Amino acid sequence: MEKIKFLALLFAWLPIALFAQKPNEAKVKEQIPIMGVKKGLSDADLMETVQKQTFRFFWHYGHPVSGMARERSNTVNANYYWDYINQAWDEPNLSKGTFGPEAIAVGGTGFGIMSTVVAVERKWISREAGLDRIIQIADFLTKADRFHGAFPHFMDGTTGKAIPFGRLDDGADLVETSYLMMGFLCAREYFNQNTTKELYLKKRVNDMWDTINWNWFTNNEKKLYWHWSPYQGFDMNFPIWGWNEALITYLMAASSNWHPISRDAYNGTWAGSTGFKNGKKYYGYELPLGNYDSDKGGPLFFEQYTFQGIDPRGLKDSLNVDYEVQTRNHTLINRAYCIENPKKHVGYSEKCWGLTAGDSYKGYIAHSPDNDFGVIQPTAAISSMPFTPKESMQAMRYFYEELGNKIWGEYGFHDGFHLGKNWSSNTYLAIDQGPIVVMIENYRTGLLWKLFMNTPEIKTGLKRLSFTTNSPLLKK
Repeated sequence: MEKIKFLALLFAWLPIALFAQKPNEAKVKEQIPIMGVKKGLSDADLMETVQKQTFRFFWHYGHPVSGMARERSNTVNANYYWDYINQAWDEPNLSKGTFGPEAIAVGGTGFGIMSTVVAVERKWISREAGLDRIIQIADFLTKADRFHGAFPHFMDGTTGKAIPFGRLDDGADLVETSYLMMGFLCAREYFNQNTTKELYLKKRVNDMWDTINWNWFTNNEKKLYWHWSPYQGFDMNFPIWGWNEALITYLMAASSNWHPISRDAYNGTWAGSTGFKNGKKYYGYELPLGNYDSDKGGPLFFEQYTFQGIDPRGLKDSLNVDYEVQTRNHTLINRAYCIENPKKHVGYSEKCWGLTAGDSYKGYIAHSPDNDFGVIQPTAAISSMPFTPKESMQAMRYFYEELGNKIWGEYGFHDGFHLGKNWSSNTYLAIDQGPIVVMIENYRTGLLWKLFMNTPEIKTGLKRLSFTTNSPLLKK
């Protein structure tokens, strides 16, 4: 939560006006055409259209060298960004970094890999083309910077060198690494034919997976640490504790073949933290988890990043937390807040809702009911499709049909918009694009849930952390 608050403060001073234009798209043989707005589509056709156009971000805009997902469709003014970092940490001599067109997102790439699996399954691209792209990414990462097996938050898509995200955040990012490997494990399970290329991908994924020393990131304590720097060690001192977007990190760490964490690490700092349980009711919906002092559950990405792979249906832990209730109720609370609209923002309604992290007229903000600037992120409502299908479909149809080309572009919906200011970001972010493709698919077919939940290592990790599940997709 502290990291989220810091990022919100940091990027609140980073106006979108200081972003440059996006670089050229990657060259691909199999083109996915851009589609304009067409009213009257069936629900199935609308979902297909939104998924397919959103996937273009990863397919056409993937980095030409690494194949990985660029962090965003525009580039941050590096000098301004680093000037602010210097002021924030009182480091006037800190070398300025390049946070520009070569910056790729490690976590966003994991979401992009999962989206590529969807694209192959839905035949937007061929199996061979999708496989080649994922192998391209895996091959690139064998030569990229790693720290005790873990990857950084951002890296240069040409060189594989880490791009610092802060003075102490210049090495491993364990949460972003968990998102990346969630994508790779899904791809390994999907591309499971006995062919040379698919066996090659399996070996590449296993090599990456088995060399991540998850347990090392406990620093010999009963907790996981988010960051480690090759120069500063664990000085950032940022333990991963709940409730937030990082449940997947503890599950991945417990699922390791060679370097798993103990259940005590999960129980001690994640589930045992003061910010884990909530139990209050908002708008008549009980919220099982979340910082008691953080009103109404926080941004919706808390429920979306982790549950792209984990099926929350029937999922419970040793504290008897019902994750199906958590994911649904947090979403309904977020929607109910927008309907109440206590700040009287223009446009908020039962069909125009969704507060989560993303671009706003103030910069990048972690939007939530207690951090509300009147900006709606389409990904918030749309990526909640498996939890609130009726409500999410209503919102998606409104975004597409009624707002239309004001917020619909070459890679799907713009990242954020403010109707009262007649403002749209005209930007796309990897970590917001991926969940749209993946979560719509999980609602439609459960594809990524089925792949991930049936991964042998993940089954082991769930047992190690005393989770139980009756997911209808789980193979016996």
